Amino acid sequence: MAIIKVEHISKHFGNLKAVDDLSFEVNAGEVFGFLGQNGSGKSTTIRMLLSLIHPTSGTIELFGKSLQKDRNQILEQVGAIIERPDLYPYLSAREHLQLFAKVRKQKIPSKAIDDTLQKVGLLDRAQDKVQTFSLGMKQRLGIGIALVHNPQLIILDEPTNGLDPQGIADMRKLIIALSKEEGKTILVSSHLLSEIEQVATQILILHKGKKMVEGNTKALLDPQNKIVQFKTLDDARALQVVQNSTYKASLMDRKQGVFLKVPNTDIPQLNEFFLHAGIPIMGIEAKNSLEDYFLNITSNQ
Repeated sequence: MAIIKVEHISKHFGNLKAVDDLSFEVNAGEVFGFLGQNGSGKSTTIRMLLSLIHPTSGTIELFGKSLQKDRNQILEQVGAIIERPDLYPYLSAREHLQLFAKVRKQKIPSKAIDDTLQKVGLLDRAQDKVQTFSLGMKQRLGIGIALVHNPQLIILDEPTNGLDPQGIADMRKLIIALSKEEGKTILVSSHLLSEIEQVATQILILHKGKKMVEGNTKALLDPQNKIVQFKTLDDARALQVVQNSTYKASLMDRKQGVFLKVPNTDIPQLNEFFLHAGIPIMGIEAKNSLEDYFLNITSNQ
């Protein structure tokens, strides 16, 4: 079942096309990775999904219903954090959840609030004021606020921004747990492929408002699908040798350097091939083809 169904949405701010004819679906139980550099249109799309801004054109359905027609009913099933959560420094973690439950006009038992604090790893700090919290703890409390009404869909916009390595690891663990143990559907945006690939079951790359790539994470990050750069002292000769060999079909067209698209298992053989041809290899750098593609499009903005 498609929890999110976006069809041909665009958002224009004057002459700027922040989002340009974007379509995608997120199925129940998925962790959907929304990947792109700052300014790619991720946050604009998320704001449209939350009905904070309206598309210039196109349609959005959540839970099989029109967001435009059934906004209030739909948003009761959605929890979200956009960038850093707005918190009150002199309130405790528990008081935050109680406050936001009241804002939603929902009666949530104390045990349910404690359960939510337990999920985000803050039960032992439930009575402490937020002004004593680290940035990572504040981010986890923000997710706790998003979870307090037990939504089916969770939308997280750059949840690891500004976090230290431990905070990033904690956030990653929480997202995976919410998906696998709680059965939540999660859309998480980031500008870091390395983070998205560790949590997402599906990935969409957005660049300058347009969808560039979409697909299953394991398929897109297939370890047999590598872009390998062989660093030599004479790239021109190395390229000539490859073009006259059985590896010609694997050679990639790049302005500079010797790049081949090969499985991992071919790398040692290629190294020996160059050595036998009298071309010393100074270094070998392998990237997944999706990583190479992502870095290539985002470095040419």
